[in-house]
Amino acid sequence: MTKFSANLTMMFTEVDFLDRFAKAAHNGFDAVEYMFPYDWPADQLLEHLQRHNQQQILFNLPVDEWASGVRGIACIPGREQEFQENVGRAISYAKVLRCSRLNVLVGLTPEKENPDAIQRTLVDNLRFAADELAKEHITLLVEALNSRDVPGFHLVGSQEVIDLIEATGHDNIKFQYDIYHMQRMEGELINTLTWFMDKIGHIQLADNPGRHEPGTGEINFTNLLQAIDQAGYEGWIGCEYIPAAGTEAGLGWLAEYR
Repeated sequence: MTKFSANLTMMFTEVDFLDRFAKAAHNGFDAVEYMFPYDWPADQLLEHLQRHNQQQILFNLPVDEWASGVRGIACIPGREQEFQENVGRAISYAKVLRCSRLNVLVGLTPEKENPDAIQRTLVDNLRFAADELAKEHITLLVEALNSRDVPGFHLVGSQEVIDLIEATGHDNIKFQYDIYHMQRMEGELINTLTWFMDKIGHIQLADNPGRHEPGTGEINFTNLLQAIDQAGYEGWIGCEYIPAAGTEAGLGWLAEYR
């Protein structure tokens, strides 16, 4: 059976962040994810998870300059020490929240840097993160974004992520496959998910165009989710979408899959 987690960064934004756990639970979500937990003490977040009998499925490594347009630093030469410190910070939260997956946004391709240096930096950083996470039984995820919404992002396709993972030679790194981003970049959703299923550690969804809930755009989620199930995926699917007209008003699509 397909399992859905509520992305609290995008869903239930009608209320303050800490109140979104209750809203998600009231609407049948036993699991949550979000981009960043670092504005709140880990113990406070854990208390909300426990109060509502929810699992923490996923969050990202820190990107402290997010508001200024930075989208990660893993591919930026010269910031390796900062990246390593961020890995430690993320692990400390993951241990408290009992979260077994952490996603890394690798960042925008740095201008005027040698491509070989960028690749070496990225591979070395991912190896470091994967090693540190493995000590705590946490899986490192790597995600591709679409270049229309995030111009200049360093990873924009499924094959790029797979090639990067293989370059690290590390078995504690998986592909975070975002249906919305990959529909915008390459399509071929069912074939791609089927081909790479053994490399995929987490899936997120949103329809296209608009990044709204399933049923608002062009993606046939009935066929797609059936194919994901048939391919043997047993993990959670994160609802990382922007509700078109209020979160609760747009949850009718879930009835078909619950």
